Amino acid sequence: MTSDLDKIFESFNKNAIFKNKFILQSNYQPSEILYRDEQIEQIASILAPVLRGERPSNLFLYGQTGTGKTLSMQYVKNELLKRIKKNSDFKLKIIYLNCKLKKVSDTEYRILAEIIRKLDGKVPDTGLPTEAVYNKFIDIIDLEKQLIILILDEIDQTVKKISDNFLYNLTRLNSELSKTQICIVGISNNPTFLEGIDARIKSSLSDEGILFPPYDAVQLKKILKKRADESFKKGVIEDGVIAKCAAFAARGHGDARRALDLLRIAGELAERDNSEKILMKHLDESNEKIERDTTLDLVKAAPKQFHLVLYSIIQLSQGKYKQTSFNIFPFNKNKNQQIQTTNSIFTGEVYNYYQKLCTQNKMEVLTQRRVGDIIQELDLQGVINVRVISKGRGGRMREIKLSVTDKVIEKIKEIIGESLNYD
Repeated sequence: MTSDLDKIFESFNKNAIFKNKFILQSNYQPSEILYRDEQIEQIASILAPVLRGERPSNLFLYGQTGTGKTLSMQYVKNELLKRIKKNSDFKLKIIYLNCKLKKVSDTEYRILAEIIRKLDGKVPDTGLPTEAVYNKFIDIIDLEKQLIILILDEIDQTVKKISDNFLYNLTRLNSELSKTQICIVGISNNPTFLEGIDARIKSSLSDEGILFPPYDAVQLKKILKKRADESFKKGVIEDGVIAKCAAFAARGHGDARRALDLLRIAGELAERDNSEKILMKHLDESNEKIERDTTLDLVKAAPKQFHLVLYSIIQLSQGKYKQTSFNIFPFNKNKNQQIQTTNSIFTGEVYNYYQKLCTQNKMEVLTQRRVGDIIQELDLQGVINVRVISKGRGGRMREIKLSVTDKVIEKIKEIIGESLNYD
């Protein structure tokens, strides 16, 4: 056993593939952000008044995962802090908060407490009334003349957990402050997030909005090539790997973060193979591994209502809805049966099928709006692909397609079966 381990560790010590793996990590801040000049200039133009001590408009950045929203905002943040004059008669503080972190953003109290800590204040983790924490927050920030830019990344996650009243309270804070002014920058992976919040909050939160469109395959290829040149040793990537990697990611909403993960993991798999190059097979294995691991982990962690909605989509996509009667898991009657997926389906069909499943299995039926939210989350997670299409005078509809492989679908079926105790 020891000799086997020696061989493994010795092969990794040679470091035949990577030059600097960190450059492929999601938290790496490149000196140049490709294809986002327009959005960066818009952010800078909106926030530039802070350099004169003026409060800028609130700002809302939205777009799919991996489209450069956080990267661009962090870039502008760093540039602003570089340019603020040390002898100014006011201070500029820029606070970044990731609203997806459970221990930070699952209650209004915890969010305020985290912001207070980032301002070098102190507040207990629990125990105070929320109003008292607000008062503490106001006392801390209003001690001196300053401008605060509060960046709330994945702001939709907070609203989902604790309602949109928190945002309303934040947008109203400036009326209670005498020395300090606050600008809020919201970042969301959900392009339709603002449609579901109170109109008062929407008007005050989104003074300015900037859309980050998905990257296409050509753009992703150039982004990957630039990072690969800095990350890998020269000549270790087989021809065609980067182009195929970009194509994989372009199919998944143009997610640059996923593209970088694909390439990094392909490099790691090549190292484990003691290969001198990253080959197509390593990229294919990387794609399968990411899709399988991330999707199945998400499905396992999801509640039963998510399982019912996802199951409804799978059944409809595979033509099961044509049956006049059904069991909750008819596909398990013959696990070797291969069922071809149909063309796209629509949210109304999903909700009708979902209602039948809930009734048959004596489970609570959620509202159509809540089921729509679940569908949107499944889209953001990459399990399905949702596209809004126009029906002319018939209005707009959401078209749904599964965006995972048949192998992953079969694994999802097994997870849902275990969740709902089906034999």
